Formats: sequence, C-alpha cells, structure tokens
Amino acid sequence: MDHLDWIKGAVIYQIFPDRFARADDKNIDGAFEKWETPETQDGFKGGNLKGAEARLDYLRDLGVTAVYFNPIFSSAANHRYHTFDYYSVDPVLGGNPALDSFLKAAHARGIKVILDGVFNHASRGFFQFNHLLENGAASPYRKWFHPHGWPLKAYNLAAGEKPNYACWWNLPALPKFNTRNPEVRRFILGVAKYWLERGIDGWRLDVPHEINDDAFWREFRKVCKGVNPACYITGEIWGEAKRWLAGDQFDAVMNYQLSAACISYFGGKKLKLTHAYDGRRLEPGDQKKFLADIKELLGHYKYATTLVQMNMMSSHDTDRMLNTYGGDEALMRLAIVFSYLFPGAINVYYGEELGMEGALNAGTRDALPWGNRRAWNTGLLKFYRELGALRRGNPVLARGSFEFLKEFCDGDVLAFRRALPGRALTCLLNNSPARKELRIKKSALGRNPRALLNSGVTLKPAGKDLLVTLAPRAYAVIG
Repeated sequence: MDHLDWIKGAVIYQIFPDRFARADDKNIDGAFEKWETPETQDGFKGGNLKGAEARLDYLRDLGVTAVYFNPIFSSAANHRYHTFDYYSVDPVLGGNPALDSFLKAAHARGIKVILDGVFNHASRGFFQFNHLLENGAASPYRKWFHPHGWPLKAYNLAAGEKPNYACWWNLPALPKFNTRNPEVRRFILGVAKYWLERGIDGWRLDVPHEINDDAFWREFRKVCKGVNPACYITGEIWGEAKRWLAGDQFDAVMNYQLSAACISYFGGKKLKLTHAYDGRRLEPGDQKKFLADIKELLGHYKYATTLVQMNMMSSHDTDRMLNTYGGDEALMRLAIVFSYLFPGAINVYYGEELGMEGALNAGTRDALPWGNRRAWNTGLLKFYRELGALRRGNPVLARGSFEFLKEFCDGDVLAFRRALPGRALTCLLNNSPARKELRIKKSALGRNPRALLNSGVTLKPAGKDLLVTLAPRAYAVIG
C-alpha cells in the first residue's frame, strides 16, 4: 500500500484561521473587529481553532478529507506568516491545547490536518532576531540571519529605504533565515519533527524555492518521513516544479498551473484578475490551447506524482473564483467539475462553496458569514457536496488514468475519461452558450451508463449510438 493513498482523490479544505469561524473560548483574551465587517490589512476577526472544530461536521458533509490551515503559530499578523514562536499555537487561536483538540476531533472523523510551514523567514519578534535588534553584532544569533550592517534598521525606515538585512521582498517584518547555518537547520527540522510527532499529517511549505538548497529539502523530507512515512509534503511553487518533485524532496506542489489553464479556458472573455499568475498575465484561451496546457502539465511529472498534486482552484493569494470568472457561476461550475475530476487532491478555499466574493486584498480574506445564511449560495453548496460525495472513496478518481476523448472535443464540448481496469467515469462539459448534440457509441460509455452528476445533459438511444444533448454550460459525469 502506498503511504500517500490518503491524499489521492482527497478533498482538502483550506482554512484561513482568523476568518473561518469563531467560538467562545475562555482561554482567549482580546478585542476583535466585528465579524461581518470587510477585511482590513491589520485587523483581527478572532477566528479560532475551537470555531473550526465546531464546523468539522459541516466539512465532513462537504466531502472534506483533509484540512489545510494557513499559519497557526504565534504571530503579530492576522495571516500569521510573521512567526514569533514556532512551538506555540497563537494564543488568539486557543494555544496548543486547541490544536490538540482539533486534531483529535478531525481524526475521529477521518479528516487529516496539514499545517503551513513558514521556514524561509521569521519575524522581528522571533526571539533570535529580536536578540540581534537588542545586541547587534554581539548577539550569538547573528549568523541565524543575513545582516548587512549594524545597527539593524528594522523600524521607521525612510521612504524608499531598504532594510540592512535580507528579508522577504524587502519587507522588514520578515527577516530571512540563514539556512546554511547548521543551528538554523536543526531548529527548522526540529519544528517539523515536533508537530508531526504531535499528530499533524503534513506540511504545506511557504515559498520553499527561496530556500535554494536541495540538500536542505532532502534532509527535511528524511526527517519528516522518519516520523510518519504517510505525512504529506507540498510546496508553494506556482510554476513547473520538476526540481522538487523527483522523489527526494516534496511529494507535491500547489498546482496553480491547473487553475491558470482553467481560468483561461472556462473563464474565457469573462475572466477578470487583479493579479498575475506566476508573474504572467492570464489571457482567454480556446480549447486547443487548453488541451495543450493540460498535456504539458501532465508531461511534467510521473503519473504517481500527478495523483498526489495539490490542485488549486483559488486560495488566500488569489481573487475568489466568482470574481475570477467574471461573476458567471455557470463558467465557475464548469471549472470546478473539471478540477474535481482531474487527477490529484483538490483544494477548496474556505467560503468558495458558498459563493463568497472578493478580490485579492479586497475581500478574498473576508470572514465566512455563518450568521447570515441569506448570503449563502445554497445551490452552489449543494453542488460542492455532490462533487465531494462523488470523490469520497472513489478509486477511479483516486488512482485512475486520465485521457481526453478528442473525437468528442469540438472546441466547445470537452470530453475526458478517468479509468481503472473494468471501471470508468466519463465527463462531458459544454463550454458554450449554445445547445450542443453528440452521437456516441453506446459502448463508449460502458454498460448501462447513467449520470452520476448531471446538469443539462440528456442521453437517448439512437440505434447502436446514444444521442447526447447538452444544454448551454451543461455538464455530466457518466459511469
């Protein structure tokens, strides 16, 4: 048995802890913004792990088999990518006991837990960096970072002035670790080991390409797999990632290349983005380009690696899907169906199943409106639940082959199949505002074909064939 069978065909639900759910916890102190107010750059809504734990049944009903948390360690930022203490869950989230409780409750429901590992940089409040701020060149931790002069200029920089130490994107709040230092390596590897021993099931690695050191990541993998051979290691790399996916570093990467291809094709002329994807501007693309993009993507890695990729539709670093697809829910649904049936695990960013809207830095990280059910798109929620049910425990979607049925792909109608010996699922999508018809041999869809998921597709016998009619923007999964 493959140790990573659990991630194949998984539904991962991404939680931005401050914005997902808030529950009363006597161990948490603080004054927070009103939950329903728009996101602010520095404000805290007070989402916590008890709140997330209270929603585990909601996630299970959505078909979720794994939760990916954005950073949860102590930090002075609402996104918590500015880590103060890697061994402490932020007290605003409930502290270490709250994570222990969440792990126990999640595992009891068969839900795995993946944490965000921010190991390229720390924060100004991180003890060893704060030691440099206080003691300068006399600090025994001066080789933990990359100082370029003394004293360190970490606050109150003049306009256009850069910090005099290496930091992520020249942001003074994010000093970059010196991972060439054996002490730093031991520290990071110790953190990775500690939380796996405490019960987490994997790591999502933040900007791991900026630790430009294959030997470090090989050692990281060895340590992690030594604790739990079934732990999942996925990296935030937006482009082609062969370097890291040769089997000696990461198991997978966040597959933004898949979402980029879907946005260009399904979004088409309606696509709207406020940001670049991997440094490039996405443009509308036709079906020929889409087929070529997917062929190229599948050609990057061994199929065993493709089966464990973390397939992205959206995230905390993108516009929300409804915005990206120009407010057209029908186009968004086509992209979701394709993504859910594509090989690999699917990542659902919190609130997308409810039709939440927002652009990057302007709503992408709004609080989920638990108290305002009128804001929920219940039809979309039902759709996500149906797709989750289709994926749960389905060996064809977990391990099956993938192929486009090019004889039926006419520029608007997209057809593809996932298959194992003796079992197959065929997906038909009409990416057109017009009605479409196909004639398909009955044998092409297997014995007694029936629609497992259907919106606007009819099958009628026509001799040895089936007459397939697809309404505008229709989709069906037939098995």
